[in-house]
Amino acid sequence: MRTVTALRLVFVFMMLAVMTDSVRAKSGIAHPYQNQSYSLSVKTDMANEIQVTLGAGCFWCVEAVFKRVNGVKNVVSGYSGGRKDEASYRIVSTGQTNHAEVIQVTFDPDIISFDAILQIFWRTHDPTTLNRQGADVGPQYRSVIFYHDDYQRERAEYFKKKLDESGIFDDPIVTEITPFETFYEAEEYHQNYFERNPDQGYCQIVIRPKIDKFKKLFEEKLREEYRPE
Repeated sequence: MRTVTALRLVFVFMMLAVMTDSVRAKSGIAHPYQNQSYSLSVKTDMANEIQVTLGAGCFWCVEAVFKRVNGVKNVVSGYSGGRKDEASYRIVSTGQTNHAEVIQVTFDPDIISFDAILQIFWRTHDPTTLNRQGADVGPQYRSVIFYHDDYQRERAEYFKKKLDESGIFDDPIVTEITPFETFYEAEEYHQNYFERNPDQGYCQIVIRPKIDKFKKLFEEKLREEYRPE
């Protein structure tokens, strides 16, 4: 993947978002998540909270990044997209069930937009490597968006297409965009892994740099407790 400046990629996302908002404004179409009757099936029990399920390699890494995003209410590590009607780390790690390691993100669209969620997702992992993130190899580590409604599918497909056309990356984006079906919560020891094991080798060598990259690129989207003093 080409090493690109943060400003260039952020600029592409900003322009795409502005273009979409302009079209909606001219046509009089309201943002779907501002319409309380829209896609109630993906609403949580709490008002104005939306879920999306994302895979971007090891869920320890992705969880650690999204837990720091302002507007994200909850992040749970787990498994999705497999052929079997059950999932556990032991089963999924064989790579034979087609489950992906994912996080289920619950967010408030009044604080952070779905477009911003996608921006963070694509900027904090390599979406051009098939079934691989760094040294983590196998279909369980694939780049994937399990969309919960048509709006999420539309936005994910739109940004993927435009990012490919922009030439930001040397290679095509291989992120899978597929409908969400079932989420299996991962074992308790996988939850909040970085916070519980900050000095562990993998956390320092792999996860910490991803967090630092996120904080550098998206300082304005950091939760208050993670902002520099």
